[in-house]
Parts: sequence; C-alpha cells; structure tokens
Amino acid sequence: MRIHFQTKSMEFLKPAKTSRGEYLHKTSILVSLSNNLYTGIGEAAPLPDLSIDGGIDLGLVLSPLLDKELTENDLFDLLAQWEPGESGAMPSLRFALHCAWKNLQFQQHNKPTSLKQSVHWINNDFTAGKHGMKINGLVWMNGAEAMYEEAISKFNAGFRCIKIKVGALDFDEECRLIERIRRNLSAFALELRLDANGGFQEDTALEQLHELKRFEIHSIEQPICAGSHTLDQVCRESPIDVALDESLIGIHPTKDGRFGQSGSSLLSWAKPKYIILKPTLLGGTDIADTWIQVAAKQNIGWWSTSALEGNVGLASIAQWVSQYRPSMPQGLGTGLLFKDNFQSYTRVEGDAVWFNRNAS
Repeated sequence: MRIHFQTKSMEFLKPAKTSRGEYLHKTSILVSLSNNLYTGIGEAAPLPDLSIDGGIDLGLVLSPLLDKELTENDLFDLLAQWEPGESGAMPSLRFALHCAWKNLQFQQHNKPTSLKQSVHWINNDFTAGKHGMKINGLVWMNGAEAMYEEAISKFNAGFRCIKIKVGALDFDEECRLIERIRRNLSAFALELRLDANGGFQEDTALEQLHELKRFEIHSIEQPICAGSHTLDQVCRESPIDVALDESLIGIHPTKDGRFGQSGSSLLSWAKPKYIILKPTLLGGTDIADTWIQVAAKQNIGWWSTSALEGNVGLASIAQWVSQYRPSMPQGLGTGLLFKDNFQSYTRVEGDAVWFNRNAS
C-alpha cells in the first residue's frame, strides 16, 4: 500500500463563530491509501485552536511516508503511534488514515466495477439511500436578532431539534434570545440544545445554568472549560443535563496517557449525562466506538457531531454513526458551510442527512 495526500483550503460562506473566536477558512488534507487496484480516502481536518494536532503541519508528517511501500503492520503501527494519549498523537490524521483503510478494505472485499471514487465502507439502509438520519439544526453565534431569525428559519425548514451556540454574547442578551424563541416555540414543538464551548466561568456557571433551566433546555455541551477542577460539581449540580465535548479531546477512552487520565476515569469522576463524539478530534471512529462502550458501562448517553470537516470527513462520520441507528438527532451537516468543498457524498433534506448513492 502507498499513502498519498492533497491539501485543500476551504472558505466559509460566512464566518463560523464560537466562544473561542471565529473561522474564516479551513484547511483539510485528503489522505489516500492505495494498492494496485483500489484507493481508499479519508479526510484530516484539524481545528487550529482545538485539535491536538491543530498546530502541526500534517503535510510534513505525511511526506516521509510517500515513497514507502506500507504493509498492514506498518499501517497498524502508525495508527497506534497516532492514538490519543500517545506522545506522537495525531487524532485528525489518524481519523483520516483509519477511514481510508476501512474504505480500501471495503473495496477489496466487494470489488466494485465502477472506477468512481467513493467514501463508502459500510453497507446498511442509510448508505443504500433508503432512509436518512435525523440531525439538529445549528444556530451559529451572531447578533441576537440574526440568531433568532436563523432559529426560526431552521424550524420552518423542518428541524425539531436546534442547537444554539452560547457563551460569547452578554448572558442576559442570550437569555432574552432563548426566551424569545421559547415564546414562539414550546418545548413540545422544539428541542433546544445549547453549546457553551467552555465559555462559562467556574464561579458563575451554576448560577447561569439555573437561570437557563426555565427555558426547558434539553442539554448543554461543555459549560466550563476542559480540565476545570469543578467540572464534576457542575455536572452533579446542574439543573440542565451536561454533555462533555472538549473534555474528551487528547485522552484515550481506556488507557492512561500523557495527561495521566483515561476516559473511563474522567467519566467516573465527572458523571455527565452525555458525551459528544467527534471522531476527527478523538482520533478515529474506532476510538469513538470505544468511548461508546465505556460510556454505556456508566449509563452515559451520547451523540455524534462533525467538527467542520469537508464533505469526505462528514460522509465518513455519518455512515459510521448510522451503524448505531440512533434515535437522537445527530450534529451533522457542516458541508454546506463552505464555498468550495470536496465532492458531496451526503445531502440534507429537512431535518435529516441522507447518503448520496449516486456518488458511490
């Protein structure tokens, strides 16, 4: 097998704002793994200020591998070396290589006659185009009026679960925004999720969460920053179910790593209601599978979310999570954020993402 890659810079249609700042463009690397007949692909799309490998030139990491003929053992050694918790951790690159490997394996087993490139590596009703998968509508940070209009627009488009980014505006202004939405759309009509991206302060977070409770919020992602010593208290005392997101980044679900903590011990200590699985940030769909197993043992729920990947990474995550037949809306669909993207392998219709069979 041989590795190849190409780098692509994608510009956002409009700035993607979070409590950590805003994104104007995104760089992705398309990783290819080829044998004499077939080529599997995966996408590495690290976030500069969040991914463990976000500040690393992944092209420089891959370049020494371009002229090498890789065996399966070589491949597995790379996947082990790039695992979260290891000193050489490359989560987004590991996600891409693992997806490329799964895609190549699928082609070797099924021997497709078409030469058209596909990300396909799972056979089920979702990848066959027989049904879609429910997703939440996402309201990005903006001015309060623009966020309100976007929330109503998402509802009118068919979404019955909407996630709102909070933590960057004045808190009272955010409360007024959510109150305005709730005056028009009750909890029976619309499920509201919040995502603070760690934007609340430790000393005021619980007070803010109690204030938000009156709006009948389904859950809030990462109310305070990862690594906070009060995270367990917030999870325990919050009147709104807490979902951990950034707290999972950089650690392995079952192994103690360079941060001296495994995911299992983190969840035992913090005891969140949910975890948010972003395979690009966690190091692969197989790592995310292990997180699910660990969480299940502690009666912790989960859903998956994309992390500003292009169309290749998005399709890989969507088909992976479809194996679980989730009943909860997933956080997928970011391919529509970019002016220029890779070939599309999914589409959004109403409040569901569908796999494009014609792209296979």
